[in-house]
Amino acid sequence: MPADTAHTAPDLSENIEELNRLFALQKSAWAVAPFPSYDQRIASLDRLIRLTEANEEAFIKAISDDFGNRARQETLIAEIVVTISGARHAKRSLRKWMRPHGVPTPLHMLPGRSRIEPQPLGVVGIISPWNYPLQLALAPAAAALAAGNRVIIKPSELTPRLAETLRKAIADEFDERICAVVTGGVETGQAFAETPFDHLLFTGSTAIGMRVAQAAAKNLTPVTLELGGKSPAIIDESADLDAAARSIAYGKMLNAGQTCVAPDYVLAPRDKLDATADAIVNAARKMFPSIDTSHDYTSIISDRHFERLKSMIDDARDRGARIIEVGSSNALYPQRKIPLTLIVDPPNDAGVLKEEIFGPVLPILPTASTENAIDHINQHDRPLALYWYGEDNTARDKVLQKTVSGGVTVNDTLWHVAQENLPFGGVGKSGIGAYHGEAGFNTFSHLKPVFYQSRFSSGALLHPPYTEKTTKILSILRKFI
Repeated sequence: MPADTAHTAPDLSENIEELNRLFALQKSAWAVAPFPSYDQRIASLDRLIRLTEANEEAFIKAISDDFGNRARQETLIAEIVVTISGARHAKRSLRKWMRPHGVPTPLHMLPGRSRIEPQPLGVVGIISPWNYPLQLALAPAAAALAAGNRVIIKPSELTPRLAETLRKAIADEFDERICAVVTGGVETGQAFAETPFDHLLFTGSTAIGMRVAQAAAKNLTPVTLELGGKSPAIIDESADLDAAARSIAYGKMLNAGQTCVAPDYVLAPRDKLDATADAIVNAARKMFPSIDTSHDYTSIISDRHFERLKSMIDDARDRGARIIEVGSSNALYPQRKIPLTLIVDPPNDAGVLKEEIFGPVLPILPTASTENAIDHINQHDRPLALYWYGEDNTARDKVLQKTVSGGVTVNDTLWHVAQENLPFGGVGKSGIGAYHGEAGFNTFSHLKPVFYQSRFSSGALLHPPYTEKTTKILSILRKFI
């Protein structure tokens, strides 16, 4: 995303020179030692955990300062704990993930044997976003380090304090030939995407993700793109409305809705439209009685994003939608806090229904049936997440089978992302590829297929010169294929 002037550090040529220096250094180091041992990889994961714990308070303060305000507990939950949990999961599982494993060998190729042997790719680049600037830098770094790679991280220019704190923390703990951070603005980001990494992971908007993919394609650099999209929350007729409302309110208000997997809009039964809005209002007021004085409620990251959200709300109001603000607007400036704003039954041409919201603005749309909800979702780009609420298993399974999304949580929001045994990724315009847990290890590895031929192989019987005997052997073999 383009940076706001107030948040952007000068994008000096020194940043790009530093990127080039680090990349050349890591490529040379990888050429000398392309397959780190299990102990070396564990040591890297230990360093990552240690720097996260040692700099916890500095990270919390830097992130809050970059946003304008973010609760310490929110950063602990969504950044510190998730990062450490993922790294520790990798440590526990690493020996199993690294181990070459056999796969079945066809009868006609016996007594040879076949194996998959995971191999590090080399140097991995990570472009991390501003909304969870620590977690979305270090979680993929942990996966890449577990897979035996070297890593360079480019944090967002919208969180310069966190970026600099992270740069220093990693420099203090890691040899820069293994892991390093390069800071800078849009020009550095463009140069980063054009660097011939062995794999590039980008987290951010779909529009910028397309540009990153195009830049990476110049070098045929494989990419993992964690993007966004309009993630629906479906309330079935069988749902506990109050429980669903509490979950949706929390998922939407965490980080003030600046979460790629936040529920973007709600699909509710037409006869429960008002009851759904009322239930979400009540749940939100219990969590955040007043955004004016509460340090629990996060600020919008920048003036530009703040104005974008306000314009969305104003556009929906001008088009006749019912607007419900859950909290006072007195804190709009200078804190850049927007209360949870429900937009009930907006018209189809409202901007709030066309673009990803990425803020505490929640449209609530009426649906006539499960099929109607499915049709609505399938008429749009495939979302990064989908949330379904209810007790009717038949209706649930119909939604799961007839929609395509990056991931799903049933009867809650967000939690599938926190499961290290579940891959996290998008589909279509919400992303390419996945990581977390073993999926992350595999993403940053070349799963090399290896066939070990036996000295007792009869393959030579198929070598030229071809004879009638060759034809007979082929005839027999075809019966076993």
